[in-house]
Amino acid sequence: MGTVSLLVAGGSEITRKGLCALFRQQPGWEVAAEACNGREAIETARQINPDVAIIDIDMPWLNGLEATRQIARPGSRTKVLLLASRDTDRVLTEALEAGAHACLTKSNTVDDLVSAVEALSQGRPFFSGAVARKVLDEYVQNLKKTEQTGNKTVRVLTVRQREVLQLLAEGNSNKQVALALSISVKTAETHRADIMKRIDCHSATMLVRYAIRNHIIAP
Repeated sequence: MGTVSLLVAGGSEITRKGLCALFRQQPGWEVAAEACNGREAIETARQINPDVAIIDIDMPWLNGLEATRQIARPGSRTKVLLLASRDTDRVLTEALEAGAHACLTKSNTVDDLVSAVEALSQGRPFFSGAVARKVLDEYVQNLKKTEQTGNKTVRVLTVRQREVLQLLAEGNSNKQVALALSISVKTAETHRADIMKRIDCHSATMLVRYAIRNHIIAP
């Protein structure tokens, strides 16, 4: 097997540099690029097409879940390892739904991390024992609910609305949101109004609380 190219993305420079140093010690691994936010991660992944992208769930501008959805899109050769801050059932299920091929928490060992990247580079998914059990249990429960009700899960917000929500929750104005997304200020204002209506929020504080509760921004 040839060199394994990696993209490392995370908002914390200390964590990101630490991961890069670890990966560079592994024979046959190359850190092809780094990214400090979700948008940069997506653009960089499209440019360099790495074998594996290690994505921190807590990133500014666009969180790791949203970045994963776009990097692991159908047809992409890049495998995504999502690093989560915690291992709640909801986070793990969302990671799987977003297209992550592996999910670890920051409390996992270095050996787990190396094993996960090795597995992904060979085309195999990787979930640690505890993670696998939680994901499977949650998946089975969801299947049962679907069979009983005949309903399918519907996301409250669209991909674009989640992008706008994260930017707003991070304290950006409508003008700054418009600039970041290359849209008009009026369109940004419309998105904001639609979001608040959909999730029944009536203030900026409520938007932030919703974003934290749904893992769109870190608490």
